[in-house]
Amino acid sequence: MPQAPVTPLSSHSSPGAILRLIRSGAASSRAEVARLVGISASTATTRVDELIRLGYLREAGAGASQGGRRPQLVEVSPASGVVGAADLGTNHASFGLFDMGGTLLEERHLDMTIADGPRPILAWVLEQMTQMAGDQEIRGIALALPGPVDSLTGLLVSPSRMPGWNGMDVAAIMRELSGVPVLVDNDANLMTLGEHSLPTSHVQHLVFVKAGSSIGCGVIASGKLHHGSHGMAGDISHVSVPDAPHVLCGCGRYDCLDVLAGGAAIVTNLRSAGIEVEDTAHVLRLALDAHPLATRMLRDAGTRTGNVLATIVNFFNPEQLVLGGNLSQAEAFVAGVRSAIYTQCLPMATDHLEIVVSPAGKLGGVRGAAQLILDHLFDSDVVDQLIRAR
Repeated sequence: MPQAPVTPLSSHSSPGAILRLIRSGAASSRAEVARLVGISASTATTRVDELIRLGYLREAGAGASQGGRRPQLVEVSPASGVVGAADLGTNHASFGLFDMGGTLLEERHLDMTIADGPRPILAWVLEQMTQMAGDQEIRGIALALPGPVDSLTGLLVSPSRMPGWNGMDVAAIMRELSGVPVLVDNDANLMTLGEHSLPTSHVQHLVFVKAGSSIGCGVIASGKLHHGSHGMAGDISHVSVPDAPHVLCGCGRYDCLDVLAGGAAIVTNLRSAGIEVEDTAHVLRLALDAHPLATRMLRDAGTRTGNVLATIVNFFNPEQLVLGGNLSQAEAFVAGVRSAIYTQCLPMATDHLEIVVSPAGKLGGVRGAAQLILDHLFDSDVVDQLIRAR
């Protein structure tokens, strides 16, 4: 049976566009919606009331008087469901459950083995999220993955520490398992988004470095996460480091930053030197206890990372360079990065550059994943389509 024609809504006055205005904070009342969108007060009231009826918005009390009646404020309703976010690593996973207003309701941090494969791991991830949600409706899910994700196809591309995952459409598998919208991205990208989404972050140009077992990087350009043409923007893992030991990387090339400065490389080098060390966290404990070789290797790793970042800082001229991941907790590593940046970069690039250790910490990837799926669910086109389908 043919569908009835849909009456087009103005792109600026559709319910989805109005919801975006209110979610961004640009409007907080029906009167402000009418003024900003350029529609009548009655039309603005109709649109806002529809969004309240559908559970997207709620009344938020009376605002300050502007010379007449006090306006009735509206805001995004946090009670219209929850979203699940997960940051998957090689041997661990962090989970967050968020309401629709973006407030973190619950978090979990668990051990796992990514090499167990896509379907067992994703089924386990969904089980954790379902337990956290209880009787609340999960509206969407987003995952941060420890490997390159093609931003056009959504497929994992040659992930070096994820055997059995190459070419997998993780979002499609998770959608099949969960029945809700699912988005995925590289963990460094979502950590970057998580940093930028913090209420205290007001920068428009930011470079984030994930320094853990491996080295990753993400870029915020003009206030938005920058993916490049296929999602590889910011990938510094396989940049060759000059004047470094000749080490073969898993990509088949020599002297990549990842195999020279990543936590896994430091662990390997300490073991080769006869030091019994379990993992990156153990390296940090040794350095905290003033172990000379562990401290020197961390500083060398920071210097090599900083030398690579110096080119990015000179080229991109960010306002902020954020260091995250386990290695950012080591003073020696951070000092090495700072020293290289200030030595290698032009004064104009560093005079107003802020170099900080991640404020978001271990929840950066989870917060970024939540921001990704919430932005999708509140996208004006998505909202308008859902409203028309009801």
